[in-house]
Parts: sequence; structure tokens; C-alpha cells
Amino acid sequence: MAIPANTRLSYDGTGPARAPGIREDLSNIIYNIAPEETPFMSAIGKSSCDNTYFEWQIDTLDGGNDNRVAEGMDADALAVVEPDRVGNYTQISTKAVQTSGTAEAVDFAGRKSTQAYQMAKRAKELKLDMEFMLLAVDTAGAAGTSTTARSTTSVGKWIESNVVAAAAPPAEADIKTIMEACWVAGAKPKVLMCDGVVKQAISEMAQSVSPLQTTANAASPAHVVAAVDIYVSDFGNLKMVPNRLMPSSTAYFLDYEFWDIAYLRGFSTHNLARTGDSESAQLIVEYGLRSKNEAANGKITGWA
Repeated sequence: MAIPANTRLSYDGTGPARAPGIREDLSNIIYNIAPEETPFMSAIGKSSCDNTYFEWQIDTLDGGNDNRVAEGMDADALAVVEPDRVGNYTQISTKAVQTSGTAEAVDFAGRKSTQAYQMAKRAKELKLDMEFMLLAVDTAGAAGTSTTARSTTSVGKWIESNVVAAAAPPAEADIKTIMEACWVAGAKPKVLMCDGVVKQAISEMAQSVSPLQTTANAASPAHVVAAVDIYVSDFGNLKMVPNRLMPSSTAYFLDYEFWDIAYLRGFSTHNLARTGDSESAQLIVEYGLRSKNEAANGKITGWA
């Protein structure tokens, strides 16, 4: 059918597919797809420290030896082995936002205060930065200088007892080797943390052992199980935890009880001095990673 003459259409005029005078339809919701999860930081403990270099002690048991003596023998004292003293440095992470007076005064869609919105974004970004740095493979603790930032020893650098330098592709034998090494040392890791590529490789590894399972019943539709959530080993079960911020080609075997973040200064926000027609604020935190005993954990590197 033809459109009657002089019919007013929304397409008349110029502009983004609308006639002059039609109000724009801009949602007051801002959709952010960026990941916010920090599985490692969220799972481990929190503590405090009183200096930029903080220390603690680690020890182990000497057991599993022949221990029998003849009747009436005197007791022989054993040589005392003192606990090892270890430590780490704190590092400072920060984000800052500066907003002009005009930008704060105008009515932005989706936010009452652009300064507050940006600070909320930076707080989430700061935690992602922390997760990324804490999980690094080879960041060594450093005291820093007046021109160089201090750094805290990362998870991958701490773990040195139960380690496999594997060859690609991921192989189940590597997992078994780590789990046995941890078990012999007395460790009981409960989590295998890795990136998405390694996670999928482990799932495919399991599928090569047993075919894909399908399930159909009256309560739910048929579905295919193509992922591994729990790995059952001879030396304990591992929960598979994918983490977008994990180093590539790497898997950590973790016991969360043996890690915590020691805060010299917790998260805080303070306004910076005004130097003109703008306001600025800084979000800052100072912290270090405490490995209560690195031998309670393991790692595989070189997976691809």
C-alpha cells in the first residue's frame, strides 16, 4: 500500500534516523562488560603489617623414621632445627581521577556525579591490577629506591618446591606429578587455578579418557557435560578455578589457607589539592603477599 501524501514520518529531517524535535532515547544505565572477578584475592586471608618489609617463620616436621630404643636406654636429645625466617615487601597501587568543574556540573546520562562514577570504576580496576600482579609467575620482591617502585613477591615466584616445567600440550601426567609431590611434602592443595586456555585443555584431556556424557530426564532437558569442575586424584580432589588474570600456560595448585594479603595501608580515598577549576581524588593501597609456607602449593609452567 502507498503512504498517503504529506504523511509526517519519523524519518523526515536530518539526524540519526529521527526527525528534528524527537527527543533522544538514552538509557540511564551504563553497561560494563569488563570482568570484575578476583578469585585469588577474594579467597585468601587478610592480615596487617607494620613495615614495608614484613617477616614470618615457616617450619616442617621430621617424621616417618625408625624410632625404637632398647629398654632402659637414656633419652638422647635431638639437634634442634630452628624455623626458617622469610619475608616480603609491600608495594603501592593507586588510581587517580580528575574532573573539571563543568564536567561535574552537567547532567551526564547514567550517573549523578561523573567524579564518583569514575572513582567507582577505578576501584574495580585497582583490584584487577592487584590480582594480576599477585598471580605473576616471576615477580621477585624488591626494596625499591627513591625512583623505583617496591614490588612484592608473586605467587609464581614463591612456589619453588613442587614444580613441573611441562611441555605443551597439557598432560594429565603433569597433574599427577604435582599432586604426588605435594602429598609427599605433606601438602593438600584443593584448587587448580588456570586461565581459560588451560582450563579447556584440561576438559578436553578428560574427554579423551571418557566420552562426552549426555543426560536426559523429565526434570531437565538433555545436556552435554564437556567440562571438568572437580579433578579427582589419588592424593585429593582439586576444584578447577578459571581466572582471566592468570599467567598464560600456567597452573597453580593452591591451598588458600597458606596465603594472605598483608596490608600496611588499607584501601583509602583522599581528595588532592585543587589547582584550578577541577577536582581530583586518589585511591591508594599498600600491601604485600604472605606465603605462609610455599611447599603447601605447586605449579606447572610451560603449558600452552
